Amino acid sequence: RTFEADHDNIEIAEEAARVVGLDVAGIDFLTPDICQPVRETGGAIVEVNAAPGFRMHTNPTEGEPQYVAKAVIDMLFPQGTPARIPIIAVTGSNGKTTTARMIAHIVRGLGHKVGMTTTDGIYIDGRLVKQADASGPRSARMVLQNPRVDFAVFEVARGGILREGLGYSANDVAVVLNVTGDHLGLKEVNSLRQLAAIKRVVVEAVPRSGTAVLNADDELVAEMRTHCSGSVILFSMRDDNPLVERWVRRSRKAFVIEKQPGGGEMMVLREGRRSTQIAWVHLVPATFEGRARANVQNALAAAAAAHAAGAHLHDIRQGLRSFHPSFHEAPGRLNMFELHGTKVIVDYAHNPAGLQMAGDFVERLTAPGVNGPEPGRRIAVIATPGDRRDEDMRELGRVAARVFDILIVREDANPRGRQRGEIARHVMEGIKAAQDSRVQTAEIIIDERPAIEAALGQARPGDVVLLCVDKPADTWRDLEARRALPVSSGN
Repeated sequence: RTFEADHDNIEIAEEAARVVGLDVAGIDFLTPDICQPVRETGGAIVEVNAAPGFRMHTNPTEGEPQYVAKAVIDMLFPQGTPARIPIIAVTGSNGKTTTARMIAHIVRGLGHKVGMTTTDGIYIDGRLVKQADASGPRSARMVLQNPRVDFAVFEVARGGILREGLGYSANDVAVVLNVTGDHLGLKEVNSLRQLAAIKRVVVEAVPRSGTAVLNADDELVAEMRTHCSGSVILFSMRDDNPLVERWVRRSRKAFVIEKQPGGGEMMVLREGRRSTQIAWVHLVPATFEGRARANVQNALAAAAAAHAAGAHLHDIRQGLRSFHPSFHEAPGRLNMFELHGTKVIVDYAHNPAGLQMAGDFVERLTAPGVNGPEPGRRIAVIATPGDRRDEDMRELGRVAARVFDILIVREDANPRGRQRGEIARHVMEGIKAAQDSRVQTAEIIIDERPAIEAALGQARPGDVVLLCVDKPADTWRDLEARRALPVSSGN
C-alpha cells in the first residue's frame, strides 16, 4: 500500500530520510492505518533502512505490485543523462597497440579518464591495472564497468571477435589499419577476405552518429566503407591516392601525408578544396623524424580517430608531439636505445608484414650519413609464433634475409603446439631460399635471452640491432643494466 500512504505520512518519511542523509531509504511505520495521518491515529517510525528490499513491494502478499524501482532509476538517471561513454575501437593486422596508445594519449590530454585495452594489458587513466593479453571482449567489459572511466579505447583482435564478439553493442569510432596474412589457417580462416570480414565487425558496429576511420591504401580496408552506417574518414600515406581524390571532391574528409615544397612532410586534413595542416611529421617523436613509416601511418590514423571523436586539431597536434615511443609509453613498440654507439631497437614484430615495416625503419637508419659516415651493419633477432603456417614462417625468413646482414633465429617460450626447434627450422629455410639476400651469417639460438646476448655481442659502433622479442620488459631491464640510453627521435 506504499502509494496509498497519506500525504502527511509521506512528508514525515521524506524528512526522516533527509535527516539520516539518504536519497533512497526504506521507512517502516508502526501505525493502525498508513492511509491516515499518523499524527491523528498515533504511531511512529521504527526503522530507517539504508538498503531497502524491493521484493515486498513488487511481490506483496496483499494488494497490487508496486514497481518502486522505477522511481529509484529515474532519480539516479534523469531523462537526458548520458548512459554510454564514447568508445574508439582499433583493429588491423599490425599497429593496433601503438595506434590505440596514441589515441588514448590524445584523449587523456583533453581531461578524460581513459580506459584502454591492449595486448599489453588493461589501463585505467594511464595506470596498468591488469597485465595480460587484454584485446578481447572480457577486457572491454571490465573497462566499461569501471565507474571512473568516461572514455574507452579498445584494441580489438581477431581472436576475441571469433570467440565472443566485441563485448559491447556499438563503438562511436572504428579504426581499421590494415589486413595482412597473419593468422591465416587458424579457426578456419584461410583467406584475406575472410580475415577482412572478421575485422569489419567494428565497422559494422558504428552507429549512424559514429565514424569509421579506414586505410585508403589497403584495398580490403577501403572496401569496408560500404558497410558503415555512419560517416567515413579515410587516411592515406599517399597524397595522390585516387580514392582519396574522389573522396574529398565529394566534400568528405581524409587525413593524408603531403610532401611540402620546401621539403619535409605534413599531416593534412583534406575536405573538399580545403586543406588544414595538422603537424609536421618530423616533429612527431614516434616517427623518428619520419623514418619509422609504420608509426607515421599509426599517427595519421590516431589523428583521424581523435578528430572523429571530437578532438580539436590543436589538441591532436599537441598529443602527437608529446607521445614518445619509450618503453613506458609503448613497451615493445619500436623502443630505441643507444648502446656504445650502436642503435638497438626493441619491437614486437612477429609476422612478415610487421618485420617488413621494422626492416624498412632499420634500412632508413643505416643509410649513409644517418648513423655515422659509413652505413652500419644490420643485425636482427627474429621469431614468429608457433600457430602460424609453415609458409608464413618461411616468408618471415625471406623478408629478414633481404634486409639484414646478420640474423639470429629464436623461438618463443610457448611453441603453441610445435616441437622445439621446428619453428626456427622453417624460418631458416626461408632465409636460405631468399632471393636478393644480403645475409652474411644466420644461426639458430632457441632461447630469447641468449639470442639477444649473441646479437649485442656482435654489434659494433654504427650498427643497428633489431630485437624482436616476446618479453620486452625483460629486454628493457637487460638494456638498462648495460647502461643503454633511450632514444626518442631520429638523432
